[in-house]
Amino acid sequence: MRDPRFWQEDGILATAMTPLSLLWRAGGCVRTMKTTPRHPGCPVFCVGNFTVGGAGKTPTALALFDLLTALGRTPHFVSRGYGGSMRGPHRVDPESDRADQVGDEPLLLAARGPAWVSRERFLGAEMARTAGADVIILDDGLQNPSLIKDCSFAVIDSQYGIGNGRVIPAGPMREPLDSGLEKVRAIILIGDETPDFITNLHASVPVVRARIETENGADFAHQRVLAFAGIGRPAKFYESLQQCGAMIAETQNFADHHPFSTQELSDLRTRAQTLGARLVTTQKDLMRLPSENRSGISSLNIRLVFDAPDQLNQIVKTVLADG
Repeated sequence: MRDPRFWQEDGILATAMTPLSLLWRAGGCVRTMKTTPRHPGCPVFCVGNFTVGGAGKTPTALALFDLLTALGRTPHFVSRGYGGSMRGPHRVDPESDRADQVGDEPLLLAARGPAWVSRERFLGAEMARTAGADVIILDDGLQNPSLIKDCSFAVIDSQYGIGNGRVIPAGPMREPLDSGLEKVRAIILIGDETPDFITNLHASVPVVRARIETENGADFAHQRVLAFAGIGRPAKFYESLQQCGAMIAETQNFADHHPFSTQELSDLRTRAQTLGARLVTTQKDLMRLPSENRSGISSLNIRLVFDAPDQLNQIVKTVLADG
């Protein structure tokens, strides 16, 4: 699925669909009223966002894991496992589990540290605590009412912002901005731009700036590549490749979380050979490829770097000190 173009514009179509947004919001209210939130007995850090689609939650969760580990804690990831078939709770094994079982993001997380998939977030957090976690990193789940969070971060792509600011289906927002801001300790803004809503932000919510850096960008410098991606905003991936000095011969977009078939991969290889180009994709997309079909396909690996690391460190330390 691609974001509808009108989600970026506060025009006639968005206005016409606004009454349907009330149904979405009503569904969220009913869900909250029917849910009894519980706490696993150790600090819970949630990495979420206000909008649907990719914003940088996974690299943020990985950076938070590194920070907590450096502080002497034992964090575990908990994820719904979007795109996977398992309900869980299940501890992800990056060597044997597949993306169609646990989702692509949990596989990336599990390559760094213990990760659990669980449709019932509290059960996943409870299992993680039993297995030795003294901190939970909840990957997504800002709008999920079942698990009490000690600290929530909203991750924002500075180029995309919050679109037209309207709630689904009139816009990309999962909930109204005001209610989202009430839930978060800070906004993590990824990129160099400043969305209008940040400029006009009157709430006492700090903004922590960060940027995406490539880890193996030199591998693609001056290389002719065929780049393909099945993520929310593939243009960001292609832009990163160009910044590394890659010569993009062609790009191919797929739906977010797309399960690649053997035929599609064969077609991509044939096209790359015709173009005299290397095949390159994202880390998430590589996780969705069957291991036997990854030969000859590279990934551009990324990490999140904070402009002022001490700003985030202080927030995290304060939460840990409070309990």
